[in-house]
Amino acid sequence: MAAPTGKIADLSVAFVATPVPLDNWLVIAPVALCIILGAVLLIARASRLQALIAIPGLALLVLTDAALLARVVAHGPLTMVMGRWLPPFGIAFTVDLLGALLALTAAIVAFAGGIYALADVTDSGRRYGFFPLLLMLMAGVTGAFLTGDVFNLYVWFEVLLISSFGLLILGSERQQIDGAMKYAVLNLIGTTLFLIAVGILYAVFGTLNMADIATKAEGARPGAPLMTLSALFLLAFAMKAAAFPVNFWLPASYHTPRIVVSALFAGLLTKVGVYALIRIMVMLLPVEREQLSLLIAAAGAATVVVGALGALAQDDIRRLLGYVVISGIGNMLIGVALGTAGGLSGAVFYAVHSMVLMTALYLLAGQAASLGGSFSLAGLGGLYRRNGAFAGLSLVLFFAACGLPPFSGFWPKVILVKASIDVGAWWLAAAILVGGFLTTIVFGRVFLLAYWRPAASGSETAGPIGWRAALPLLILSALVVGFGILPERLLALSQAAAVGLADPFPYVQSVFPGGVAP
Repeated sequence: MAAPTGKIADLSVAFVATPVPLDNWLVIAPVALCIILGAVLLIARASRLQALIAIPGLALLVLTDAALLARVVAHGPLTMVMGRWLPPFGIAFTVDLLGALLALTAAIVAFAGGIYALADVTDSGRRYGFFPLLLMLMAGVTGAFLTGDVFNLYVWFEVLLISSFGLLILGSERQQIDGAMKYAVLNLIGTTLFLIAVGILYAVFGTLNMADIATKAEGARPGAPLMTLSALFLLAFAMKAAAFPVNFWLPASYHTPRIVVSALFAGLLTKVGVYALIRIMVMLLPVEREQLSLLIAAAGAATVVVGALGALAQDDIRRLLGYVVISGIGNMLIGVALGTAGGLSGAVFYAVHSMVLMTALYLLAGQAASLGGSFSLAGLGGLYRRNGAFAGLSLVLFFAACGLPPFSGFWPKVILVKASIDVGAWWLAAAILVGGFLTTIVFGRVFLLAYWRPAASGSETAGPIGWRAALPLLILSALVVGFGILPERLLALSQAAAVGLADPFPYVQSVFPGGVAP
């Protein structure tokens, strides 16, 4: 049927009628950059061109995310809507302090991993797509941190998962295929639960825009199945984050790929799961988070202790580090369970620290194996005598992982312990401290066996570490030391991010300047 003539539609109700300010393009620039560079690398199949394009591209990604964070710090949350459709009709990218901070940290980690890949990934691995897959992985990770739409959060999870499958099997070795199967099956189960929860969410609210849901949740609460919805989200994101008791896929798969791939996975993927849990449970469903807080706290405490005990039982350094990743996830879950400003700021600080530290520890393990000829503690020895500077750098990272001062792991644990004591949850504080004590034993054992113990007789002396491996380790270690000695700036950002989660009014105002959805 033809539309009536002679009437002028008021497009301002549904469309952005004014020109988009130039700095608003920073919201989507990181994702667009990753996708464009990934496509270019797929076209430029010559392996010699891959790194020449990817490394400067990753450096540009760091600068873009830094500019985005500076913009959010200066002016608050920032929103850009696709196709000029106003939310909730259009898909929104909304960036607050939490998303911008984690996006920048992820970009730094990816840049360091890209440099290390120059030494770790063979020419065959480059031809089979390491750098395009890395950039598409970053598109998924960054998109998840920056999106303001729950369904798009699911889409970006899919993008990063597909890319991670390719990186996991790069090399086509038997153990890689075995690890990929375990990784894929469990993550696909988690993704399916996530999609089911998204469907229920849309049925309840009629929208998937996060700001819109945040404003409608209170009114929908009396008759809506929000507790069921929250339990589904909690289970799905706990699987993504490798929280106890659904953590067993991580140590079964993270030790199988190239060490740089393991490092990137440890630094990035589980943190996206934690981020999604924080965003959904704290900002959108705070009442349900409060009701589930005891369950989240118990899972967090168990994850801390079980992860540390699992690390203590390992001989392979890569498996050991997989359990250390799990233990760290528990600390972040405790912050989510507390839900206070202190707990949330501690979780955010710990997430940034863990992204940098776990990447550095895996890269360190790769160099330890290069110097000693094995990933097994039984086969390693004498690393201190072979390279004293490397041993000193290892101690710095080990102390940070244990939460010892003056390095980055100390401050978030102090914040989380204090936040636990403030609400009377002494058992959570005890779990954090016990986990730190066990982790200290874990890395003390590693140093004694791999570094301090004499090398086997007849073993060759390794040469110096090349700059391709040394530079990313130094970059990440400098951040670990800097966050520990000068924590004020990161602490202030973490506290501001926690405030923005507890009171999402600025976030909602960024999406709906009038305060409500049209």
